[in-house]
Amino acid sequence: MGDPLHTAMVERLGCRAPIIQTAMGWVAEPALVVASSNAGAFGFLGAAVMTPAETATKIAQVREGTDRPFGVNFHMFQPGAAEIVETIIANKDQVRAVSFGRGPDAKMIARFRDAGILCVPTVGAVKHAQKMAQLGVDMIVVQGGEGGGHTGSVPTTVLLPQVLDAVDIPVIAAGGMADGRGLAAALAYGAVGIAMGTRFLLTKESPAPDNAKAAYLRAGTDGIVLTTKIDGMPQRMVRTPLVDRIESSGRFGMWLRALEAGAEIKRQTGATWLEMIRAARGMTAHGEMPLAQAMLSAAAPMLIQKAIVHGDIEHGAMATGVVGGRINEIPSCQELVDRIMAEARARLAALAG
Repeated sequence: MGDPLHTAMVERLGCRAPIIQTAMGWVAEPALVVASSNAGAFGFLGAAVMTPAETATKIAQVREGTDRPFGVNFHMFQPGAAEIVETIIANKDQVRAVSFGRGPDAKMIARFRDAGILCVPTVGAVKHAQKMAQLGVDMIVVQGGEGGGHTGSVPTTVLLPQVLDAVDIPVIAAGGMADGRGLAAALAYGAVGIAMGTRFLLTKESPAPDNAKAAYLRAGTDGIVLTTKIDGMPQRMVRTPLVDRIESSGRFGMWLRALEAGAEIKRQTGATWLEMIRAARGMTAHGEMPLAQAMLSAAAPMLIQKAIVHGDIEHGAMATGVVGGRINEIPSCQELVDRIMAEARARLAALAG
């Protein structure tokens, strides 16, 4: 019998473990991507919150730190997306995959395929998985409702088998994954691997400040809430003073936060207000999000940046999966990946009996 952990995901992405380190904005920086990739996982650089120049610089930094293949996450509606695509393709010898939510059309997906770059989008609904498969993507990450940040209402244990039944391409499980038991369970369902965000955020190589990591560790499952008031969409967060204030605020308060965050995006990226409105319009392409809500969503990452970049827990937001409520230590990426692989092999061996 072959190695049950040498899956189609491992074969196609060129990693050693069927584990993806997801592209968390402000967290999936070069140091974390290098560490997770060198540990055997497949790391994604979080370029969705980067300018084209930053993306090029940080891809170069990853390449300096590892000879392993890695991925880049971006959105077609972000300012400078076309330039970012060119940078990704220029690095096709080591950038093995791209990830995204809403974004590339069939023509762009075909262009990545022609360059030998795999498209591995993240979806949270069966219909989105089917749409991505129709567009020609190579694999799909399925995030159930336990996942951090923007999330749906269907648990991974229900959504994963639904998607596996609906598409004929490899599926990777996300939402609630943190250890080898989760990997073994995902493989038992028929997935080819797992994707983890919160678990990699809480590693030694994660760039999140120590006080933010400590706040994550203090948060039990009852300290993690699902809110729709940050940008109008369901979003899972650690309960912080800011989240409490947002939950008690009205519509005017939401728009005020959007304007403040939008001004900060403008300052950091150099984008004009018109470019940001166009980016927000790009998020409405599926017809599921009104423009006003999309503008809030485009600005919301700045609230996360305050906490997990600047360590301002009082005024920032901390995205997390429910699984964060049971994480109680900060390993290195190597320790984490090695432990997950050992646990998964032990569980699979026990099941084989």
